[in-house]
Amino acid sequence: MASFIRVTEVWVPSKDATVLEFGSGSYGGLDGFHAQSHQTVFGYGEGLPGRAWATRRPVVLKDLQNSYFLRGAAAADAGLTCGLALPIFAGDVLRAVVTFFCADDADKVGAIEVWSNDPTLSSAMEVQDGYYGNAEFFERNSKAIQFGKGQGLPGEVWERDRPIVVREPYGSHRFLRKAEALKIGRTTAFGMPCHGDRYRDWVMTFLSALGTPIARRFEVWKAEADGEHLTYEAGLCEVEGDVAAAYGPLSLAREDGTIGRILLTGLPVITTDFTHEPSVISASLVKADLATLVAIPVFSREARLTAVAAWYF
Repeated sequence: MASFIRVTEVWVPSKDATVLEFGSGSYGGLDGFHAQSHQTVFGYGEGLPGRAWATRRPVVLKDLQNSYFLRGAAAADAGLTCGLALPIFAGDVLRAVVTFFCADDADKVGAIEVWSNDPTLSSAMEVQDGYYGNAEFFERNSKAIQFGKGQGLPGEVWERDRPIVVREPYGSHRFLRKAEALKIGRTTAFGMPCHGDRYRDWVMTFLSALGTPIARRFEVWKAEADGEHLTYEAGLCEVEGDVAAAYGPLSLAREDGTIGRILLTGLPVITTDFTHEPSVISASLVKADLATLVAIPVFSREARLTAVAAWYF
């Protein structure tokens, strides 16, 4: 099954915080782009990761050849046509930038959207940019709608200030664009807040279709008030459905696998090594034939870790 996202990367500040360096990545066999990435660093405002760092907001770049993008030749060879960057800020401190890359294809249906509210202009959130693959009808309707706090998926993420995952969004009260979603067969929707901009609120939404999922499993882990534990809150898997039955009331400490260690590092991570995961998680991943984990910390505007978003491929 082809993924809507072809490449995911994590870029982290250098020790002197002057450039962004390669942290980890998932490339799906695109070895040339992988090799180029390992050799690249980004200054403040430079390239796609550097632009997200400087603007302190999610960035969508639909032209990788004739723009500020630095790896254009490698992207062209890999068939990549669109890039998105999500900066991870803890207060004023940049922890990392996560980048996603997609490829235009007549069979690719899905969406990655960037929503924002400017409180000086409106009390609602509206779409600022996005990548929709072969879903032009959905794109037109998304640009014509606004969400107040608590309305639809962007509005609920905005209100709760936490990641949210929804199965079959066309049948959920959380997703107000039901007719459009049904026409293109969307099966899962995921939203997460992005703090960094001091003056505006930002939300990213990821909408999967039946044949080209964003990920094969989504999980949300809630950070407890003690700052020492993450508790499984919600998740959806293509193989196991709601994974709560497999996990039960599962809580992770700092030493518990890839997700638990985010309590210590505060950094996003991409890994294919599950040998050190807690046994209940490892068994579930083997059963679902999952091979790659992308784990992203979510911080409040006050720089407190509130959740970890975990995607599996």
